Amino acid sequence: MPRRIDPDKARQALDAQLADLGRPPFDGPDGLVADACVRVVLDAYRAGLTPLKEAARFAVRDLLDRLAARAPGRTVEVRVPPYAAVQCVEGPRHTRGTPPNVIETDPATWLELATGGMSWADALATGKIAASGSRADVSDYLPLM
Repeated sequence: MPRRIDPDKARQALDAQLADLGRPPFDGPDGLVADACVRVVLDAYRAGLTPLKEAARFAVRDLLDRLAARAPGRTVEVRVPPYAAVQCVEGPRHTRGTPPNVIETDPATWLELATGGMSWADALATGKIAASGSRADVSDYLPLM
C-alpha cells in the first residue's frame, strides 16, 4: 500500500532542491509535484551533485510506490538505501527473514531505471543493481513515468 505523502512537505522538498540548483520555486499544479521532484533530483545527480536528502527521499519513495502499485504483491523486495524499500510482484509471499527475491540499488540508479534513463539490462551488466532470486527482475514494469 502506498504511503501517505504530505503534499506540503513534498512541495517544500522540491522547492528546496530547486533553490539549491539556483532555480525558481515550482509554480505548477500540485498534481505534478512528484514528477517535478523526480526530474530535479535527477538533474542534481546528472550534474554530479548530491541532491538534498528530503527531495531525494521523496523522489525515490514516490517511484517505489508507483512500482508497488503497478506490480502489487510481496514476492520481490526492492531496496533503495538509505531511503526506502517496497515489496511487489504477485506470487509466493515470504513471511520471515530475508526474502528470496531481492533487488538493491542506489538512489541515482533507481531514478534512472524508473524514468527510462537507463535500461534494466545495462544496470545489471554494469553492476549498478544487485538482484538475487529467480523473480528478481522488474524490467517489465519499468519505466514508471
